[in-house]
Amino acid sequence: MKNYIVLRSNVRPSLRGGMAGVLRDGATPTVTVERVDERHVAQLREEPEVQIVAPSMPTRLIVPLNAQPAAAGPSWGIAAVGADRSPFTGAGVTVAVLDTGIDAAHPAFGGVQLVQKDFSGDGDGDAFGHGTHCAGTIFGRDVGSDGNATRIGVARGIERALIGKVLGNDGSGSTDMLVNGMTWALQNKAHIISMSLGFDFPGMVTQLVDSGVPVDIATSQALEAYRDNLRIFDAVMAMMDAQGGLDTEPLVVAASGNESRREVDAQFRVAASLPAAADDVLSVAAIGRGGATLTVANFSNTMARISAPGVDITSAFPGGGLQTWSGTSMACPHVAGVAALWWEALRAEGRDPDARLVAARLSASARRNVFAPDVDPADIGDGFLTAPE
Repeated sequence: MKNYIVLRSNVRPSLRGGMAGVLRDGATPTVTVERVDERHVAQLREEPEVQIVAPSMPTRLIVPLNAQPAAAGPSWGIAAVGADRSPFTGAGVTVAVLDTGIDAAHPAFGGVQLVQKDFSGDGDGDAFGHGTHCAGTIFGRDVGSDGNATRIGVARGIERALIGKVLGNDGSGSTDMLVNGMTWALQNKAHIISMSLGFDFPGMVTQLVDSGVPVDIATSQALEAYRDNLRIFDAVMAMMDAQGGLDTEPLVVAASGNESRREVDAQFRVAASLPAAADDVLSVAAIGRGGATLTVANFSNTMARISAPGVDITSAFPGGGLQTWSGTSMACPHVAGVAALWWEALRAEGRDPDARLVAARLSASARRNVFAPDVDPADIGDGFLTAPE
């Protein structure tokens, strides 16, 4: 028996689990996670309402780079995006972090209602530290003694966070865990969903080869699964968009990936990977400091929609301390945090924010004048992330 993600049309919500339980009667299409014997997959595909049957494929966290002890002073990204000058704190906004879990006892999360759900089977908590670091950047409180505390969080007024553990203690997961996590976040009325992870195409090839499939066949099968999972996630995003007319339409933010190698050759760039490449996902590139201007990180994947601080970012780490990491995984939570500030700012204007409106404000306020004139627009998207003032 294996897990498959199934895209159906015209399914009554009372008959199916997964996303079907989120949307009202008559909503189509519908995505579910189903455990099916391989012998019955062909039969499943023959059902009239079934559009796609995608095997669950492995996922992995986007591995952070250049781990080092925490630098003194606040994380530089806070001031770079203008969060230190913004009158908004993210109050009243619920954010979901789909990652490796969280160290709920860390002082950075004092006073925050953490609603945890484990989809990995490894239990709550964060043995890796990735989820804790990302959460700290979004909504972490200052860490340290009074008068000498380090600011790490962009949106320190967030009081409720959904922590979906969709990656296990080794940093691996699967697309069915991610779909279930996104469903859960939607059901629990997340305004923003932050995901610093990617589909593990090489990992699926390895799994198939280890099961006896020839390498060329395994590569083709993994490519087919990757394609079908992309279509599934496009459908999930379409359903979240439809949810905006019913209740809360969350803004989904995802790291673009760290596969580029500009330090070897400027042409060694890789486009944003899944799930960041799915429709309506706000994909994020990583930026570092480079003297008078900001620079695109060598590892940052291209074709992202916006860029944010992602080099030498200090945030929370399990055990109560701080850690400095680099990666698009670190850039993504900056965007989630600033999105929370914009959500609050739009409410203050008397607006009723949704994902599209917040994404439009993020895009319109993004800056390009912080980069060198010859920067490739494909590397920075709409520009550098900016908080509301």
